Amino acid sequence: TLKWYGALVSNDQILGAAWLSIQIAVVAATGAVILGTLAGVALVRFGAFRGRALLAGMTTAPLVMPEVITGLSLLLLFVACEQTIGWPKGGGAVTITLAHITFCMAYVTVVVQSRLVGFDESLEEAAMDLGARPAIVFFRITLPLIVPALVSGWLLAFTLSWDDLVISQFVAGPGSSTLPMVIFSKVRLGVSPDVNALATIMVLIVASGIVVSSIW
Repeated sequence: TLKWYGALVSNDQILGAAWLSIQIAVVAATGAVILGTLAGVALVRFGAFRGRALLAGMTTAPLVMPEVITGLSLLLLFVACEQTIGWPKGGGAVTITLAHITFCMAYVTVVVQSRLVGFDESLEEAAMDLGARPAIVFFRITLPLIVPALVSGWLLAFTLSWDDLVISQFVAGPGSSTLPMVIFSKVRLGVSPDVNALATIMVLIVASGIVVSSIW
């Protein structure tokens, strides 16, 4: 029967959680790409500088640290910040977004680093020989050539943010449940047909994206 798809469309809880997850994932992926690109460029291009080991450790720590530890650490950090400066107040979409940017940035940094390692620096040298300033070289030469890595990093960060459950449960507050949190709470009480309908739609969307990307 198709009636459960209609029930899914009329389920305000799932639709609200899905919309919140999309908003958080878009903002988190964008912020992770910006910070991850800066970190990747600094680690590859600036050579040995004071604090390089600390920066490398901080950007790669979320890759190897268990999500439970990451979520608990971020929760304690947000509580300490609220007590010290009064922001962020309580848990909500802001804390979830900041947490997602933190761990998604590590993946973007790795992707950008791998692209810059094989980058032909003679193109940048030629531009500087012709009188271009470093900032112009970055925005006119380097950035366009690493766009595929930025797109890949953004898509990876979006997927990780959309799919995250453990960290979100630590930093979320009342009324800020993401879609994975809502699905997990429903599954604990038994899988309902509307959850099956939602899973079917998500699988079809992902499969369609894979087919389109393969053809394109």
